[in-house]
Amino acid sequence: MKEYTHVIHDLAPVYNEHSKILVLGSLPSVKSRGHFFYNHPRNRFWKVISAVTGRPVPEQIPEKKCLLLESGIALWDVIRECDIIGSSDSSIRNAVPNDIRPILEESRIRAVFTNGAAADRLYRRYLQPLTGRPSVLLPSTSPANASWDLERLTACWCKEIGPYLA
Repeated sequence: MKEYTHVIHDLAPVYNEHSKILVLGSLPSVKSRGHFFYNHPRNRFWKVISAVTGRPVPEQIPEKKCLLLESGIALWDVIRECDIIGSSDSSIRNAVPNDIRPILEESRIRAVFTNGAAADRLYRRYLQPLTGRPSVLLPSTSPANASWDLERLTACWCKEIGPYLA
């Protein structure tokens, strides 16, 4: 039986005063912790964001940050710390949320998007009561979301996010 690990989020949010939308995941995966967001090689986040923005898929962290900031996309996660088994969002317990209010106050966020059902559920439970802002649920870019292929994911994300970045 796998054991719970207490995880403290170690990635800083990516945003600036020009950010127009905020995309929130749940918590960095095991492969992302200590590195950068969506670091798992099979996660489709960077391919989807590249398609949404019409820019090449970034490979290195500085390129990823640049893509986000130049496109008006803020990125962070709902959870600051919790107990979790591996990367399983469904195992999250004792969650403590990140305080996203500085992002909302220091930028021009027009909409909050959640990357997957777990992030959306956690946002609605912990952060929406503090911010008063609804979230828009996007299908997860995780490889565990196998029912959504890259083409379908991209089309959905483009439809939902695109108008805010124009």
